[in-house]
Amino acid sequence: MIVIVLAAGYATRLEPLTLKTPKSLLPVAGSLIIDRILDKVGAVKDKVHSIYIITNAKFFENFRSWLVISEYRRKIFLINDGSTSNDTRLGAIKDISIVIKDKAVDDDVLVIAGDNLFDFNLNEFLEFAKTRPDGVSIALHDIKSLDEAKSFGVVKIDGNNKVVDFAEKPKTPASTLISTGIYYFPRGKLSFIDRYVGMQDKVDAPGYYIGWLSKADNVYGFAFSEDWYDIGTIESYKRADTEYLNKER
Repeated sequence: MIVIVLAAGYATRLEPLTLKTPKSLLPVAGSLIIDRILDKVGAVKDKVHSIYIITNAKFFENFRSWLVISEYRRKIFLINDGSTSNDTRLGAIKDISIVIKDKAVDDDVLVIAGDNLFDFNLNEFLEFAKTRPDGVSIALHDIKSLDEAKSFGVVKIDGNNKVVDFAEKPKTPASTLISTGIYYFPRGKLSFIDRYVGMQDKVDAPGYYIGWLSKADNVYGFAFSEDWYDIGTIESYKRADTEYLNKER
């Protein structure tokens, strides 16, 4: 299995914190977001052959400096998607496609958004996904608020955990179950990504792809109850920092 961490965004809503520092390299309770993510990856039982972190031209050197001291540096490969600003960003799905093509990936792929903090065990998610090799699996969280759900990809699943509806940032959410930016793509399902990129213009939020894929193939949702944090604004960043400080005291 390989891991792709998506870290090519510009996090303009977090400025001025992100004017010179990428979101993934911001500290939460004394530990960098990227380090917290990689600690989760480091605990999985499956053999992780490589970790690809895709970023942009603006922050590439920041990640190179960080990589020198990362305990996972021997498995990590940095990829520059070439974009230089929020206006020229390529989008998450395009970035996944770049990694798969440039690195000739022919393996199962775990994708994690680089602004994601989560408390559930990735082994549980992978065990769920492995029992459903006929489709892609996504990690879901019940945000318990229809109003807050409007800012995310909203999901409906059936009794077999199959995604039967997916709407990216809907004005009227059908549920409070949202996608968290954690995806498992079996090797045999990677070709769908290239097909989507070649025919669609919405390649930024991964939810657009998952919504399309749920109609074209099988997508399964793994719902977890542990804490999850989307670091999208100054307020959500401060909340995560405060809550992790309290939890880790």
